[in-house]
Amino acid sequence: MEDSRGWFGRKFERLQRRFSSHSGKLEKERKRFLLKNGSKLLEELITCCKDKCRCNPIRSFSAKQVLEATNYFQSQFSVDYNSKWYKGTLDDRLVLVKKYHLNENNEAYRDIAISCQMSSHKNALKLLGCCLEFSDPVLVYEYAENGHLNSKGCIDFDGSYLSLPWKTRLKVAKDIANAITYLHTAYPRPIIHRDIQPSSIFLDKDYVPKLCNFNLCIQIPEGENFVEDAVKGTFGFAEPTYVGTGYITEHTDVYSFGATLLVLLTGQVVYDRSRPGNENPIGSYVANAVENERFDEVVDRKILEEAEIDYEVKPQVQAFVKLALRCIERRREDRPLILDVAKELAKIERYTNWQDHITPSPRLVSSSLNLKDQVHRR
Repeated sequence: MEDSRGWFGRKFERLQRRFSSHSGKLEKERKRFLLKNGSKLLEELITCCKDKCRCNPIRSFSAKQVLEATNYFQSQFSVDYNSKWYKGTLDDRLVLVKKYHLNENNEAYRDIAISCQMSSHKNALKLLGCCLEFSDPVLVYEYAENGHLNSKGCIDFDGSYLSLPWKTRLKVAKDIANAITYLHTAYPRPIIHRDIQPSSIFLDKDYVPKLCNFNLCIQIPEGENFVEDAVKGTFGFAEPTYVGTGYITEHTDVYSFGATLLVLLTGQVVYDRSRPGNENPIGSYVANAVENERFDEVVDRKILEEAEIDYEVKPQVQAFVKLALRCIERRREDRPLILDVAKELAKIERYTNWQDHITPSPRLVSSSLNLKDQVHRR
């Protein structure tokens, strides 16, 4: 019996030594990641905040806290091209966790830096903190009970999807326009989001929209009205002029937002090969329908049903689609600024001054939306 105990004892001691050695290596690796990520994040914060922009304080979480919060990354609920989203619990509080698996051009650090600046805005997903002890940063956000909008502008629900009421869609549009306006106007240098689309919009338990995914944000240099950069974004939402030239202006976000408005209006994806011919892009699809008086064919059926019992809905929808088409005009100078878009959406929501609404330019946008030849990194 003693021999047996001795054998098990020696075996246990060897296991302890191996575990201690493994833990030591893991600890060294996490310290290395922390140093690497911390230095890069500091560089990004200095770059983004050199104009004395205010960054809201965030917490620093350990790898152990994140792993325990997400049950070792088992509670995944969404996947982006460069990251995965998880639900978790930290300090008895529900949170969202974004884990980068592809950190091209240090986009994760830009996401943290801009999120820090935007967290005080009621329509931005609040960043609570981050963990730098993994190979790429992990971001921890406030919880948004209804998740993010899907490609049709709906909420995924139990394997199906839930269409939003018209009033909710209109409020989402208005509030997100306000968040983009803040990006463009609240800082010494305008910040362009570059990836406005439904999946960048989360909804909390009260359906308050929260803009996120700031990893592609870029600032326009002081004294300039554009900046040049490699083409990034999402096919169908990326502005054709930007895709063709690499030049980014405030109107780049306006175009993406206009495409998002049309997704909210129709309940359809931004680009659908099953639509006839030149109507694959949603802009061409809606513009052609309006021009040929087929308006009711493109509006989401749920909205049409609401319009039958609520007299406010139809004129609101008509003004909404006109504004959306203005946002995706071919020429940048024919599009409104996002500040004007936000004001117009507030008017539409209040259902006043219909004659004063922005009207579409004579050049409908169908010719500008042939996106088949655009080459996109996604």
